[in-house]
Amino acid sequence: MAYQSLRLEYLQIPPVSRAYTTACVLTTAAVQLELITPFQLYFNPELIFKHFQNCKYRYCRMLEEGSFRGRTADFVFMFLFGGFLMTLFGLFVSLVFLGQAFTIMLVYVWSRRNPYVRMNFFGLLNFQAPFLPWVLMGFSLLLGNSIIVDLLGIAVGHIYFFLEDVFPNQPGGIRILKTPSILKAIFDTPDEDPNYNPLPEERPGGFAWGEGQRLGG
Repeated sequence: MAYQSLRLEYLQIPPVSRAYTTACVLTTAAVQLELITPFQLYFNPELIFKHFQNCKYRYCRMLEEGSFRGRTADFVFMFLFGGFLMTLFGLFVSLVFLGQAFTIMLVYVWSRRNPYVRMNFFGLLNFQAPFLPWVLMGFSLLLGNSIIVDLLGIAVGHIYFFLEDVFPNQPGGIRILKTPSILKAIFDTPDEDPNYNPLPEERPGGFAWGEGQRLGG
């Protein structure tokens, strides 16, 4: 019974979020079991361009089920666009692990598209969703970590948000980011799920972070 419930919950995760989360869990498990080392996963331009080496669930899923619902191709294109920019910037700032920056990018885009959602950080700090990436960066700083990774994720997230949500709506603005038709043909489906149940933040009133839901709690 528990297995069936877990399997059903897993299959209900949107496809892109499911693939992303599965990849994160499998690579983490492989590192912990010492089947691979972190140095086989880090960003190495020489391995990528010469040897063709490829290598937070929550906000990824909320994006895919929220503003990207029914637009899987656009969601995949955001992944590709963000990954390309991070790879490009990583060449110049000597970053080799880009996973955290990618997560921060997802958090940034979600937070800007849900500006009225109230957040609660460990029961100590209440704020609106757009401040979430900066709160996470401040927390990293308090832990003694470098904030370069967080800044990279915020920068890439802001570039995407500006080009996709802001600039096209300005006087004389145009839509620069256009999802390739081949991605639409592969990922988009016209059928609407009649049993779809939206996440809390999509319902009137937003997500009830101030009612017992806490980050890190």
